[in-house]
Amino acid sequence: MNMATNTEPHPVRDSILAHGQRIMAGKGFSAVGLNEILAAARVPKGSFYHYFGSKEAFGEALLERYFADYLAYLDATLSAPDQNMAQRLMAYWQNWQDTQSFHDCQGKCLAVKLGVEVADLSEAMRLALARGTSGITRRLARAIKDGVADGSLTIEGSPAEVAQSLYQLWLGASVMVKIARDTQPFVTAMATTRHILHLTL
Repeated sequence: MNMATNTEPHPVRDSILAHGQRIMAGKGFSAVGLNEILAAARVPKGSFYHYFGSKEAFGEALLERYFADYLAYLDATLSAPDQNMAQRLMAYWQNWQDTQSFHDCQGKCLAVKLGVEVADLSEAMRLALARGTSGITRRLARAIKDGVADGSLTIEGSPAEVAQSLYQLWLGASVMVKIARDTQPFVTAMATTRHILHLTL
């Protein structure tokens, strides 16, 4: 597995990753050259190879960073005070709808943007995607189980199956929003989510 040559936090490394995430969220992985990222980050090429052995290693580190931030956000959302679990889950999907627009997801939709592309390009990046998305569905399954326990939602099937179905639903809706240039797929996904969790308006 290709890994970054240095995984310790560092301002230059973090800057390269941050600029890379922003640019690749808009253009994809293959269409972006290292020079574009380095110019945006204002660092020389030698700095890149000090932290990353290759573009593939950079892509893997980029995905690891993205999912670490995403999972921290998801943990915070699913532990918000003064809400039952159904409310926390719906807040998560509402934020998904609000931030994953077809206009400019500003780096928030990296998994959607890169998922299909890099899974065929790099096994290391595919595995990073698999680890990240598995982390999301595990947290959703745990939250759904807790929601059943606190009585705020009900489901048919296991929490793991429902979590997987809902995550796939929202990934698909994100793709369709980009294709249609319309947010109706998110409206449909929200209604379907409420139906699956047996929530009333």
